[in-house]
Amino acid sequence: MECRKRKRPSESYGHSDKVDDRRSPAGTAFRSKGSSQVQEGVCLPGTSATFSGSGTLVWWPWEPCVTMTTGLLMAVVLAVAQAWCVNAIHENLLWFSQLMEVEREISFRTECGLYYSYYKQMLQAPSIQEGLLELIHDNLTESRRTINLLQRMNIYQEVFLSVLYRLLPIKTYLEPVYFYIYTVFSLQAVYVIALYLTAWLLSGSWLAGALAGLWYILNRVDTTRVEFTISLRENWSLPFLALQVATITCYLRPQLTSFQQKVMVWLMFVTTFCFCLTWQFNQFILLIQALIIYTLDCVDLLTTTQVTTLYLVQVSGLLSVWLLQFCNSMILGSLVLSFIVAALFVRHCQTDLKVGGLLVRLSKILLHSVLVFLLTFTINYLTKKALQVRSDEHIFKFIKSKFALRPTRDFDASLYLCEEAFGLLPLDTLERLADTLLLYPYVPTLLLLSGTLAVAAFRNLSCSEGGSAEEKKGAAEAFRSDVAYNLLHTLLYGLVAFSTMRMKYIWTGHMCAVAAHGVCSAELWTLLLRTLRCNSRTLLRIVRCAVPLLIVGFLYFKFWPKLMNELSELREFYDPDTVELMTWISTKTPKQAVFAGSMQLLAGIKLCTGRVLTNHPHYEDKDLRDRTRQVYQVYARRSPEEVYGILRAAGADYVVLENSICYERRHRRGCRLRDLLDLANGHIMDGPGENDPDLTPAEHPRFCEAIQTDGAAYTALFSRTFQNKTFHVYRLKKKRRKTPRSPAEPAATP
Repeated sequence: MECRKRKRPSESYGHSDKVDDRRSPAGTAFRSKGSSQVQEGVCLPGTSATFSGSGTLVWWPWEPCVTMTTGLLMAVVLAVAQAWCVNAIHENLLWFSQLMEVEREISFRTECGLYYSYYKQMLQAPSIQEGLLELIHDNLTESRRTINLLQRMNIYQEVFLSVLYRLLPIKTYLEPVYFYIYTVFSLQAVYVIALYLTAWLLSGSWLAGALAGLWYILNRVDTTRVEFTISLRENWSLPFLALQVATITCYLRPQLTSFQQKVMVWLMFVTTFCFCLTWQFNQFILLIQALIIYTLDCVDLLTTTQVTTLYLVQVSGLLSVWLLQFCNSMILGSLVLSFIVAALFVRHCQTDLKVGGLLVRLSKILLHSVLVFLLTFTINYLTKKALQVRSDEHIFKFIKSKFALRPTRDFDASLYLCEEAFGLLPLDTLERLADTLLLYPYVPTLLLLSGTLAVAAFRNLSCSEGGSAEEKKGAAEAFRSDVAYNLLHTLLYGLVAFSTMRMKYIWTGHMCAVAAHGVCSAELWTLLLRTLRCNSRTLLRIVRCAVPLLIVGFLYFKFWPKLMNELSELREFYDPDTVELMTWISTKTPKQAVFAGSMQLLAGIKLCTGRVLTNHPHYEDKDLRDRTRQVYQVYARRSPEEVYGILRAAGADYVVLENSICYERRHRRGCRLRDLLDLANGHIMDGPGENDPDLTPAEHPRFCEAIQTDGAAYTALFSRTFQNKTFHVYRLKKKRRKTPRSPAEPAATP
């Protein structure tokens, strides 16, 4: 922020060596290099708090108000533009407004359909209370089991929207599905505003916010996938994560009053709570955030109060969600809770951590870290043993297998490893980011800030116990804590994105804010201009305005025609085979019929028909994962009797077989679903290629292929009831009771 210089009494009535370091709510004290005097400035909204060059900058009284108003209006414009763009693209891709109801529901693919089905279920319930009871005592999602969906899944957003739709007088002119998707698209507007504010707070210029929002919109392919995965939990949670980062950035600013800090703490809690409530993977995101706080604490870039507050905000958010999710044990068994408890406990016991010279401090930090991580894993292990938490073990299997030196045969881990979304970040992502000029300022900003952070950390750790107050203060002010937090945030989440492509959506949005800060930062431009020996206040202001405007102009002329062309491209939803299947199930099968099949298809069956499922895509349950692996034996080499017994044990009445899975060609050999099942069962895989020496040939043909031959062994247990080019549906026959004198196999009733 630019600051208007204000004369102190000592400057008016003679020189004084006394330094007044008091800070007013609207002002910040700055010490010029080589001088004992302090310049105080009134911080104006949207301007820089860094003094560069010489001379006094004169502001008209109305200029701060105009700057603030312009910045806020620009934030709203960009937010509305993003929401409108994703809505238009969604409509153009599917021609959603002209689809039949069943086609609209089929467009909610995979787990999106499962989550949306609970919104639909709540709206169809006779009352809100009965709808909630149905969710708490649900026996439709998993056959032969009654589960608490509010405990198992993060679907409070669907509950909230359904209640809101019931209460608001909008039923006559807004369909339920549009109320749902418009809400999700509106969260994209919130996301843009959060990035805008983060960039504005970091750089002190609303131009940085505008640039961040524009980059987010133009890099839509890599920043969001909301237009075709509307109900995914990340589309609900990431806007709240971005808001949380913005509030943390504001909280770490030095010029806040006590009241402003309290407001920021409450906002941090609310945004953290909303983020945790809407995504089951919140614990892993918050763990990285806790590691950032821990690192900044070790190098003295955060005060003890700030560290404790940030930790407690995370704990409060998680425990609040734990209560709302009926004491979900997965939250108590999370690594982040164990880490925070360990970090606070060891920090309380090791009181002399920040005392001593450089080598002493480094050795203490090393010992401190070893103790914290040992205690973390001990607490986590004991907690999971005591609570018997196994819900998230498939995630740790995936992480272990991903970074292992040898392949795994674990079915759950392989199911993730073989998906492109869980592979390494493709290099063409960086090419697209460079094409919009996002990557070019981001990398230098990252390097400059990382170097400055390293120097600041070294200075902080080098301050001995007997150092002067001036040295300690200079070391503490060497690097802004809000910038340090955002730097480590983008670094760590960038590493996660490079290791797992699906996690790039956490990184690329924040990347826009960091790059925009680099373009508009007074500190970075001052450093560069001083290096070029042409530093002046006027040149600094010109550069900070001209460079972002030039980038915006370039992006406009290059991408505006492309964006208009993309928005004008019209496509249409077309999936007649799935529509035919859903229509047949709705009209030709009993309402209490139980269906078995792939997780993705069953989610659609739940939404479109309301039938009972054997398994579904929400994979965070050990028993469900075991059942899914068993149901998938229909695509393995198993005998009809074995498959029949497995399906009957799951309570299935019908099984749906998909040609796209049985004859899959999308994945390479070793990653097809049938290959994963063969490996898990110890069988040799199909097709040419090498096999491990311990694998053996299967005794039976592949079930999904053999059943289509209508052999006697198969028709005795299964009868085909529906067939088209994509799907085959078989009804499980009921076995006749064995007669005591006949050793023959029992016949099956048709």
